[in-house]
Amino acid sequence: MPQKRDEAPVAEIQRIVSRFEERVSNARRSSPPTRELVRTAIHRAGSPRCPVRLKRLSLDIVLRHGDALADLFCEFPDDLILTAPYEISIGYQPPGRADRIDPLWAMTRSAEWDDEWGVRWGHASGGVGATPVASPLSDWSQLDDYLAHRVPDPRAPGRLDAALPVFAAHGRSAYCGGIIHLALFERLHAVRGMQNIFLDFSTNEREVRRLSDAVVAYLLELIRGWALLGADAVFLTDDWGTQSALMISPGMWRDFFADHYRRVFQEIHQLGMDVFFHSCGNVTAIVPDLVEMGLDVLDPIQPGAMDPAAIARDFGGKVAFCGGIDDQKLATRSPAEVRDEVRRTIDTLGAPFGNALVLSPANVMTPEIPLENLRALFEACHGQ
Repeated sequence: MPQKRDEAPVAEIQRIVSRFEERVSNARRSSPPTRELVRTAIHRAGSPRCPVRLKRLSLDIVLRHGDALADLFCEFPDDLILTAPYEISIGYQPPGRADRIDPLWAMTRSAEWDDEWGVRWGHASGGVGATPVASPLSDWSQLDDYLAHRVPDPRAPGRLDAALPVFAAHGRSAYCGGIIHLALFERLHAVRGMQNIFLDFSTNEREVRRLSDAVVAYLLELIRGWALLGADAVFLTDDWGTQSALMISPGMWRDFFADHYRRVFQEIHQLGMDVFFHSCGNVTAIVPDLVEMGLDVLDPIQPGAMDPAAIARDFGGKVAFCGGIDDQKLATRSPAEVRDEVRRTIDTLGAPFGNALVLSPANVMTPEIPLENLRALFEACHGQ
């Protein structure tokens, strides 16, 4: 019987993950260059096919399928690489830190820890990913001290160094982007608490704006760091949607956040990079705003929350799309149904607009997806 992940030694998990990453990287390095193909698609200039990004994986799916999953990436390498230099829920850890948190330990055990912003995170045994369980700014009276002493240094030496090998190995042949998780809204509710921040929009506007300004200043410095590394794009994550609508009114979103996003997008473009904006759920109400700000790639087109046909009708040709494949149903569909969905996604979101679609699952793929469905997905995406 296979070992449960909570029972497997961290060293063994590290061996599996390292082997997987090495094999996938080597396959990408030896495959034909696709950087210009991706750029052509993203800039809506008429690409011969939709570029593919399938390396959107939970740790758990790598541990379940291991070499068999790596075999698929070796046979069908991704066209673009998006990389994060550290675990989203931990943040940067300087070399030699005495209380260093092992990301593999954190993501495979029942565990709690504090990230570099002072947010307490928890991972449940058998769960996927981590969740904030306590926030450091529980009272606005702490704001001055928090801004002065607790906001991390975006220019900390070595902050993005873990991404250097990726750019060195693939930067000339593959389109490479840097990921900034918890860009603005997600950072606010991690630091302040989700329930608190929703109340704060009505009761503590001045404090919300001060904290937002500090997060944006941090974000802009990170963007400049990615530019120095030679990134082709910055991939920002800020989830705004429920399955049916925006979490706050579009008017409130525009009041508190539109100018910040416009400034961030402008900075990325001025530094010669493209903007990917990831926001799960139904964010249809703010897509016109994002397009007006100059967004290059809207991610994800999430079939379970949005209407891909309506998104294509209203915004096709104005912005490139990413996603479109329902990750929530990949485990329950037959291989033939998976292939059919890939074809429908291309026909709806890609082909009518010069293949301005990064073909990808709408979110991370999880371990319950059977290997035969993964093969069907890879074959269909790469068999355009």
